[in-house]
Amino acid sequence: MITVSEKAKEKVIKLKHDAQLDDTFRLRASVAGGGCSGLSYKLDFDDEVKPMDQEFEDRGVKVVVDMKSFLYLAGTELDFSDGLNGKGFFFNNPNATRTCGCGDSFSV
Repeated sequence: MITVSEKAKEKVIKLKHDAQLDDTFRLRASVAGGGCSGLSYKLDFDDEVKPMDQEFEDRGVKVVVDMKSFLYLAGTELDFSDGLNGKGFFFNNPNATRTCGCGDSFSV
């Protein structure tokens, strides 16, 4: 499962509202090759659920993940920070053995 912190939930709701997206849009979390640690996180809104996607809902936020990305993201919490050390979404990923300084990439 992928969980969502309260701050991430608030930001997702605001972003959906600002973009005028209806409830058919879910948050799509994925992993792609790249970044200084080898793998990087990606977040988008998507209104399509593919047959092999994994679907989760936490705190009212619907999250979809393709099966390949789920292998890397299982047990991850999506969080959001608006503090001085950086602003944006970040992933608390228990599967990551190394992360880069910016938090955008990781390795397992």
